Amino acid sequence: MEMKYAHHFHAYQPGDIVYVKDGDGSKSIEYEERKSPVAIRIRGEEVRGENWTQAMLYSYEHIADTLSLMTGVSIDIEPFTFLMLLRYHKSTFEDAVELLRRFDAVPTTPFHPIVPHLDEFEQRILARVSFDFYAPLISDKPVIGYWLPEAVITRRTAEIIESSTDKKLVFLLDERQLLYDFPQAKHSCNRYGNSFVFGREWGISDAFAFNTLDVPGLVSATLSHRDDHKENLGVPYLIFTASDLESLLGNPAQLDRFTAWMEGLEANGVERVSAMEFVRRKLSGEYRRLNGECSFEIGVKDYSAWSDYFDLSTDGKTSDSRWLGYRRADGKVFAREVNGRKISQLWKVAFTRLFEELNRTVRLGVLKGLRNLGVEFPNAQEFLVRYARIFFRGYYDHFDMETSPDYVLEPANGDRNALRLGRAYYLMLLANHSCPRFWENLDTRVAFGNVSVMAKALIELMEYFDGDGLQSLFVGSYLRLLNFEGLYHLWNLGAMPSLEGWETDERAWLDALKPEVPNSGYNVVTRAALYVGKRDLRGELRTLIGHYNLDWAVADTGHIPGEVHGHWENREWCEHRL
Repeated sequence: MEMKYAHHFHAYQPGDIVYVKDGDGSKSIEYEERKSPVAIRIRGEEVRGENWTQAMLYSYEHIADTLSLMTGVSIDIEPFTFLMLLRYHKSTFEDAVELLRRFDAVPTTPFHPIVPHLDEFEQRILARVSFDFYAPLISDKPVIGYWLPEAVITRRTAEIIESSTDKKLVFLLDERQLLYDFPQAKHSCNRYGNSFVFGREWGISDAFAFNTLDVPGLVSATLSHRDDHKENLGVPYLIFTASDLESLLGNPAQLDRFTAWMEGLEANGVERVSAMEFVRRKLSGEYRRLNGECSFEIGVKDYSAWSDYFDLSTDGKTSDSRWLGYRRADGKVFAREVNGRKISQLWKVAFTRLFEELNRTVRLGVLKGLRNLGVEFPNAQEFLVRYARIFFRGYYDHFDMETSPDYVLEPANGDRNALRLGRAYYLMLLANHSCPRFWENLDTRVAFGNVSVMAKALIELMEYFDGDGLQSLFVGSYLRLLNFEGLYHLWNLGAMPSLEGWETDERAWLDALKPEVPNSGYNVVTRAALYVGKRDLRGELRTLIGHYNLDWAVADTGHIPGEVHGHWENREWCEHRL
């Protein structure tokens, strides 16, 4: 059979950071983690963790055992997730490295931001770091994949990534992002700019991830994409699916379901080969091509994603509306239902705009600090790329890659003061995880984590620029976090149009910000900023939080709807035990 099949697994965990400990930038960050015990069941075995992240990462051991038997699988593991895996479970980290050596390791953007939402400066830094991080795993591969977080892409973002490597790239996307002009492009080798692109079959992918088809159903659904025209011509074509690696943990039988699905395809004569290997074989001539194949240029919708609210689509394609809080097509704010309660997504509008401002503030401060040390662009950019060797040091050390201060500081004239600035910049990057805006309720452990880390970056810059006029800039930014509720009036959010007519009302705003824990009256943004501030603000800076009730500055949050299947010791809210 000429049908080929590939599956990609995307691995990402945001962590359960509640507080980043002090440091001078000379080594990887140390942090305190949430203590909210939870367990999940895999093949009848209970996997427990002090928090959700630990439980997930411990479960990777089971995943590695299963995937080690597979072929035709590609995997990306987000760099900070990789670093946590090394921290928690070194043997599983080593197993994951071996898996990535065996399969097609796919570089992905560090810290899992929505990349096109970032300034181009950050996009360039992160693109270069992603290839540097994955260098030991892709050095012998002429064609490599690239996974953008949530697959959110624009032509400009793709160009920035392309310019950061000399290898041929295959962007792994969703079929609802692609703009096909001719039917023969389906399941073929298609060009996108200077790269190539594949879109996953989302119906089959979701059927596996959400357990809506049994194994015979998955096999049948895959085989239903048989292309008789290409079969008769002897032209190989690829059915591509993708899911989060955690989809293997959705229920105790998922690992076995995936194995049986793959075996069912093999029994029907379907060869498994990764999307990147498929493109390589097409380019090399090992696989026969349609006339013009691998030259077909297909469009990709800018700001499309693999996991948007598809029911809000106006064109049959996806968008990034899920992370914006409003429908990009018409600018209307919408609501989503959580546990029977409709929640306005207006908070995402404010959260997105606020973090854009804070990113800009941190970048401005870091670059100004570097200029004060005599480090101008492009040396400043080169230093910030090399600082990854310190931030992810344990990983780089595993591969015997250069992590010495001399190497990292070379573009910064060897000045060790630059390390504090590099640390602040990477804390800002770490605070841009996409997941707070993925979920519908604001009061979550992931929103708390982003705000906590960003607050730390701002306070460290306040201290770095003590006595400098620039300090007030970081003070003002920190006050924005504390006064998140007040952004409604400051930015006139009530003037935005809404889908049903009520989502931008002040009552809807306040309802969305309402705390989900019994021991605080503050929304989670204010709460997380205070949690850091009460430990770190000293001297006159302490007055910034003087009128707040610090007893309410707790790290407890609401639960994430997608995690309620876990066996939480506290099912009411996601606590932080002291």
